[in-house]
Amino acid sequence: MQKNKKALVLLNMGGARNKNELKMFLTNMFNDKNIITVKNPLIRKMIAFFITSTRLDSAWKNYEEIGNASPINPLTEKLVEKCNEKIEDFTTYQVMRYTPPFANDVIKQIIADGMNEIVMLPLYPQFSTTTTKSSVEDFIDHLPYTFGKNVRYIETFYKNDKFNESIINEIISKTPNASEYNLIFSAHGLPQKIVDAGDPYEQQMIEHVEILSKKLEDKNINFKSINLAYQSKVGPLKWLDPSLDVMLKNFEGQNVIIYPIAFIVDNSETDFELDIEYREIAHEIGVKDYQVCKCVNDSDEFIEVIKDVISLDLK
Repeated sequence: MQKNKKALVLLNMGGARNKNELKMFLTNMFNDKNIITVKNPLIRKMIAFFITSTRLDSAWKNYEEIGNASPINPLTEKLVEKCNEKIEDFTTYQVMRYTPPFANDVIKQIIADGMNEIVMLPLYPQFSTTTTKSSVEDFIDHLPYTFGKNVRYIETFYKNDKFNESIINEIISKTPNASEYNLIFSAHGLPQKIVDAGDPYEQQMIEHVEILSKKLEDKNINFKSINLAYQSKVGPLKWLDPSLDVMLKNFEGQNVIIYPIAFIVDNSETDFELDIEYREIAHEIGVKDYQVCKCVNDSDEFIEVIKDVISLDLK
C-alpha cells in the first residue's frame, strides 16, 4: 500500500461496449441537466426517452462500422494501467459519466483501497459545463463528506506546453509536407445558447488553436491554412459555427488534415464521425487527400503530460 494514499481519477464521458450500453449512454447523457438544460427533471426525462428511442438504431449502425464498440474503453484502460506503472505517489482510477465504470462504484473501490486524497483529472482539455462541470459534479455528488477538502480537480490543461508539443508531434507525423495541407482543428460542437449562457468552451477553443498555431510557426511549419471547425451537431438548435462539413467545402481539390482538438482518447466521434462520416463528405466535395490524426490516447508523451499537470497543480 502506498504511503500517502493519493487517488488520481481520470474522468471522461464513456462509450458503449454493446447496443444495451449505447442505450444507457444516450439515456444518461440526455438526462444530464448540463446537456438538456430544461429545469423540470420530468420534462428532461421525457426528452431523453424520445431522443434515445428515435436515435438508438441509427446510432448503433455507426457503432457497427467501428467494430460494435467504442474504442474509448480499451484505450482508457491502457491509459490507467500506464499511469499506475509510471506515475509515482498516486493510484489511478477511471470514471465514466454515462457508461460504466460509474462514480459510485469507483468511489467504493477508492475507499476500500484506503485513499484519503483525490485529484480529479477530467480528460477534456478545455472547460465546458457539458463536460468538465458535469463529470466533476457527478463524482462529488457520490463522494462521502469525510473526504472534506482533500479533493480537487484540474479545470483545464489546454495551455500545458508538453500537451501541446504532443499534439504538434502527431500532426507533423501525418504531414511530411505541411505546405501542401490545410489543417483543421475539429472540436465537438455546442448549442449556441449554452455558450451565450456563459460557457467558456468556445473562447478557450479559439485560444487553444492560437497557441498551437504559434507553436507551428515557431517550428517553421507552415500549413496552407489553419482552421477551427465544430462537429457532431444534433437537432434544430443553432450550434457553434463553422461546422466541419461546411468548412470542408473550402478545400475542393486540396489536401486536408484533421486534428480532434476536443478529445484526449479516441472514441466513436473520432473513429466513426471524423474517419468515416466526414471522410465520405470530403470525398463527395472533392477533397484530394483527407487525413485524421489520432488523439494522444495512452501514449508515453501523454503520461508525461499528466505528470506535469499534476505537479503544477500541487505547487
